[in-house]
Amino acid sequence: MQEAVVIKNGLVIDPETMQIEKKDLFMKDGKFANSPHEKDVKQTEIDAAGCFVAPGFIDMHVHVFQDKTPLGINPDLVGIKQGVTTIVDAGSAGIEDFPIFKEKTAKSATEVLAFLNISKHGLCNGLSELDSMDKLVQLNDLQTCILKESTIVGLKARMSHSVVKNSGIKPLKHARKLADAVDLPIMVHIGNAPPPLVEILPLLKQGDIVTHAFHGKKGGILDEKGTLIPEAREALNAGVLFDVGHGTSSFSYEVMKLYKQQYDYPFTISTDIYLANYDNPVGSLMTTMSKLLALGFPLEELVAAVTSKPAQALSLKEQGTFQTGTRADVTIFSIKEGETSLTDSEGQQMIVDKLLTPCYTLREGKVVFKK
Repeated sequence: MQEAVVIKNGLVIDPETMQIEKKDLFMKDGKFANSPHEKDVKQTEIDAAGCFVAPGFIDMHVHVFQDKTPLGINPDLVGIKQGVTTIVDAGSAGIEDFPIFKEKTAKSATEVLAFLNISKHGLCNGLSELDSMDKLVQLNDLQTCILKESTIVGLKARMSHSVVKNSGIKPLKHARKLADAVDLPIMVHIGNAPPPLVEILPLLKQGDIVTHAFHGKKGGILDEKGTLIPEAREALNAGVLFDVGHGTSSFSYEVMKLYKQQYDYPFTISTDIYLANYDNPVGSLMTTMSKLLALGFPLEELVAAVTSKPAQALSLKEQGTFQTGTRADVTIFSIKEGETSLTDSEGQQMIVDKLLTPCYTLREGKVVFKK
């Protein structure tokens, strides 16, 4: 017998139309359907009264390589249990350790994808993985790996001084050649210079992603007057995507406020969540979204920033949408009212009165988490 699910009474947020509408949502055999089901179909009903219904949330910057790296956290703890159906590990593994990474994460209820670190051992041998060009993956090996590993959605290059040391901008130039050859985007971590952003951003192209874009460190995307540096504006106009990538030290309320006041370039929201920042200051993807909601971003835009926008950036054609026939991954959440204090990466606290809270997580039309 065919299996069907109907989510009733929820406020459905469609990130493609940017509309919120109270209506029922239908799924059949793990795919979205556009009409009620036949009588001979086994149907399950979920009452989402008082909740919002969205395509499955995507967090495209996490670290879930447990045991092999000091950062690794359980995928389901930061995935389905937080209303996130798909997570993307951002460079924990390089080519040498990717088979182990895949084996460790394959049994997760959360879908786990990956940005492959351009260092052969990723973060498995320490956090200065790009301090020598001898550590970098070569094209032939990369091409062989990508042919076997469909879960790799891009390359990761961490371009801050503690990572590259005396290698400077050279690892990113190498990443550029690799990415062009295999037709994958680069996710670039930015932080403390050198290398400075004026060297990093001109190497990026349409489809590449700058994570930690809204950090509060010196030499960020905003100049001393609080306006975009020319290289940042040129990158955005060229189709480079800016990503939050909250992390321990990479998200500033003040920078985000200034950006919001002046610019409307689209961005994505991710957590850079790992073992040490899970409790504080990151918490979860919904906690990060709650911070942006309190800064005045509309809920529809925030949902798009964790659904349709990352799906497009990662070429995930089955996700971030309610289109009939696509994979029925769904996040159902509520907004809890009441004052609470949330902290950014600079230690600045903000009192918020609305907190996004997961209620149900569905993957391929099946409930995998219920609060």
